[in-house]
Amino acid sequence: MQVVFYSAQSYDKTFFEQANYQFGYRLKFIEASLNLETASLAQGADAVCVFVNDKLDEACLAALKNEGVKWVALRCAGFNNVDLLAAKAFGLPVVRVPAYSPEAVAEHTLALMLTLNRHTHRAYNRVRESNFQLQGLLGFNLHQKCIGIIGTGQIGIATAKILSGFGCQLLAYDPYPNEEFVALGGEYVEVDTLYHLSDVITLHCPLTPENHHLINGAALASMKSGVMLVNTSRGGLIDTRAAIMALKSGQLGYLALDVYEQESEFFFRDLSDEIMTDDDLSRLMTFPNVLITGHQGFFTQEALTEIAMVTLNNLQELISTGHSANSLTCQN
Repeated sequence: MQVVFYSAQSYDKTFFEQANYQFGYRLKFIEASLNLETASLAQGADAVCVFVNDKLDEACLAALKNEGVKWVALRCAGFNNVDLLAAKAFGLPVVRVPAYSPEAVAEHTLALMLTLNRHTHRAYNRVRESNFQLQGLLGFNLHQKCIGIIGTGQIGIATAKILSGFGCQLLAYDPYPNEEFVALGGEYVEVDTLYHLSDVITLHCPLTPENHHLINGAALASMKSGVMLVNTSRGGLIDTRAAIMALKSGQLGYLALDVYEQESEFFFRDLSDEIMTDDDLSRLMTFPNVLITGHQGFFTQEALTEIAMVTLNNLQELISTGHSANSLTCQN
């Protein structure tokens, strides 16, 4: 069994090789992302293992099939980058890691909230230059603030549990209510009500065609003036240019992003010696009330260990039974 890993980083190699002691696969790691042009690199492989910014459209999947690939393993939860109908048509089962460490993303969400609110990133730089002034570092108490959570799956619930400990009022919108959220003292409301009442809004839902640019100009206009918006889910949930306009007007008071809708061109790469070619991303980075991290919410030892084990076990299930509990093609 040979597995080719696309978009592979050094930490992928470390954690997957550790997990592979239990499976004995032949693993090949390449830095290139997967698309139609790079599909030929999987020649002779039984499976490919891909990440969030690999592009598995119909043409790419057809090329993989022609190279002899039998299975596609996502080492992530999201699957908006995969044409599942095409995969099913080509007989390519797709498996994913639906829940690796909800707490990892939830804790990063809180780190973004607290850092942006209390300006600890700016304070750190000031103090290193022997500047101990507090001007411009004023924050607010999270205690008793109204937090709106869009999406109450495992990550949304993990986030709600932490915020409950801060003494926040919890609102949520989700087409599929979770009793665990209500047990935490949370209340489900319509999304427009959530926009209107929330001091902080945090996104924890998958990206689908239906919710692309869920946070658009109209949504931002209906929010509280000065609201904080946090996105650790998928970049396409936010209309970036609408967010920039809301930042310029002051309607959006704080913006924290661990994802970006055009991130596939930039994230997981060192571009420090290159010119930034994305005008929207460049503009975002000029705002003092914007905090951006490079899709690192999942990046903990516990999460990477779980991702590696579940991914390789998914392939083992496909080999043994032709099906996996984490199969996507069998659900569509």
